[in-house]
Order: sequence, then structure tokens, then C-alpha cells
Amino acid sequence: MLTTLNTSYTDTRAADLAWALGREPLPALAVLDLELADTRLQLRLLGASHQVLLEEERGSCSETVACIAGSSTPLPLGVAKRVGDWEYEFAARVEVLSPGSFAGRAQELLALVSDHPHGLVGVFPGSPYAFTALLAQHHEGQVRWRTWHAYPQDGQLVATRTKVGVRVPAAVSVG
Repeated sequence: MLTTLNTSYTDTRAADLAWALGREPLPALAVLDLELADTRLQLRLLGASHQVLLEEERGSCSETVACIAGSSTPLPLGVAKRVGDWEYEFAARVEVLSPGSFAGRAQELLALVSDHPHGLVGVFPGSPYAFTALLAQHHEGQVRWRTWHAYPQDGQLVATRTKVGVRVPAAVSVG
């Protein structure tokens, strides 16, 4: 799903992004509700980037990557945590691209996500390549999502990957 966001950038540089786990839902400019297997997933575009809310019978989890006022947690390269009965894994990277490469990559991502039934992309006013995109899937018992945050003025593309799956208990030996 493609939407134009009626707001200006509030996180205007990749370095402004912060990561948080477990935050309450923040006001969203666009939302996509999904049912993936027995998991409810909500992809949310914020004025300050994105939030994903996951809910199933075992509990809930929220991930926020955005410009968060007062946050002291910058965007990490990687995180692995236990969240209730789940294993949560997050990874992020910043790509710096030339203007031509950036435009090509942006067009590719916009086409991929906007036409996907589990994709949500919001384009910010002022540049067709200023966007935040989210794409979710259920694969081998895990819920996964990828996001892209585009900063055309700096030629930067922030890409994240998240996996959430049920923690497998350690084997118990019977003697």
C-alpha cells in the first residue's frame, strides 16, 4: 500500500533515528493491519518513521524506529533479546549511495513494497524518494519484517531487519 504522508520530516538524518522495544502505540499517519498465521501485526508509519506492533495469544511486542524525543538509545547495528516467550532479533545498516544509485534503489524499493499485500510505504512531501517503507512476512514459524528509511538529501538509506519467533526450550534429558 502506497500513501503520501501529510507531514514534513521530523527525522531528517539517519543519525537522528533511535530504536526502542516495548513502547506504547504512538500516533500514526498510516496503518496496515495484517494477520500472518496466528499473529496479528500492525505496520505503522509515524511522522518520525515507523512502529510495528505484534500480538498473539502468548503476548505482544512493539518495535519503534524513529526520532524519539529524549531517547538515549541510538539505532543499534544489532540486538538479540528474549521478549516473553519470543526470541527477538534486530539488525540495521546505513547505506550511502550516489545520487543516481540512490534514485534507482529508491524506485526499486517503492515498486516492491507498494505492490506487496504485506507492504506499507509512505512518501513524504518534497521528494519522491523521501520515504519510509515496511514489508512483513511469516516464514517457518517466525514473523519477519524489513524497513527502509530514505534520506535523499544525504544519499542515505537505512535498512532494518527484524525476526520474532517462539523461543525453543532447552532439551531436557530424561535419565
